Amino acid sequence: MVRTIGRLNALAVARANQPGLYPDGGGLYLQITKAGVKSWLFRFMLNGRARAMGLGPLADVTLAQARGAAGTCRQQLQAGADPIEARTARRAAEKIEAARAMTFRQCGEAYVEAHKAGWRNQKHRQQWTNTLETYAYPVLGDEPVQKVDVGLVMRVLQPIWTAKPETAGRLRGRMENVLDWATTAGHREGANPARWRGHLENLLPRRSKIRRVKHHPALPYQQIGTFISALRAEEGIPAAALEFTILTAARTSETACAERAEFNDDVTVWTVPEGRIKGEKEHRVPLSPSASSVARRMLKGHDGKFVFPGRKAGRPLSNGAMLMLLERMGYGHITVHGFRSTFRDWAAEQTSFSREVAEMALAHVVDDKVEAAYRRGDLFEKRHRLMEAWAGYCGTERKGGKVVPIRASSE
Repeated sequence: MVRTIGRLNALAVARANQPGLYPDGGGLYLQITKAGVKSWLFRFMLNGRARAMGLGPLADVTLAQARGAAGTCRQQLQAGADPIEARTARRAAEKIEAARAMTFRQCGEAYVEAHKAGWRNQKHRQQWTNTLETYAYPVLGDEPVQKVDVGLVMRVLQPIWTAKPETAGRLRGRMENVLDWATTAGHREGANPARWRGHLENLLPRRSKIRRVKHHPALPYQQIGTFISALRAEEGIPAAALEFTILTAARTSETACAERAEFNDDVTVWTVPEGRIKGEKEHRVPLSPSASSVARRMLKGHDGKFVFPGRKAGRPLSNGAMLMLLERMGYGHITVHGFRSTFRDWAAEQTSFSREVAEMALAHVVDDKVEAAYRRGDLFEKRHRLMEAWAGYCGTERKGGKVVPIRASSE
């Protein structure tokens, strides 16, 4: 009796070498091309149409495996399904499942890679990576991103939510961004378990309720004249940098890394580029005659890139240089950044300039989105008058209630 299924055997398959189709039965064929390549083929009829489905090369699929695959195809046909379409659907599902199997760490690294070009500096990128590495990855790193839920997010946040509220807030936002990226990229479905509004705000206290604001120790504005008098008696680049920082109400790093190209020709305006400003927006600083005098003196003293050069050639003044100067002068109890508070207190208590002008002089970011949307200008002229008034106040020493003008530094 002629066998209808299982006609071939391993020896016959190995010896066959002529191009053509060698039937095993039940729609399964060994196919040999003109180039001598052997593979398996399943042929069938569906809706009156002849179709053929490759089952893989002989080098990868044995005779027994090919028979098993052909048997599955026959079962699908009996159930009214197209084996080719069924395989396509299965492969698509496997591809989706593989994509969803990406871990949270892999998604976090992919997010950083995709966005790092748009971040303002290397430090920001490093902060992103360090935050996730320190707090999120130990809990979520090896978890499939699809399985990250509220419980896992809370395991990350709860230990530091009250102890380190600022860090915890940034971490939550970064986890939310990573999970949003994973959803958009097709690696997960459903709501974002790290979102705050209408979600985690129901489980965690607002940071504003628990935050402990650590103010930078500042000099009372009534003492600034006496301090400036002592500062102008000091020599060296750190002293010039500190005076300039105070007169412009700038941040330490903004002064330390100030470049020659950031000043206009007559040294009356200093433009801090967006890459070096905390608010990520270019900031024009009107220079009072006293601040301009300090800058011109430094610019004439050397031809380097940085206005306040450091000890190493081609490097700016270190951020700690001005702090060390404060310690030598006997003012180790205050910080350089604290002089911004000194300026702000003076502006609020001793002048009629508006809060908006003072805040813009400090290059503070506007938290109110509505106010930010309507703010178009930079109030430059008003800020110019404010900074001249500040320089005048700094140049006046008060002793026993008497006002004693301080000689401004000469060029």
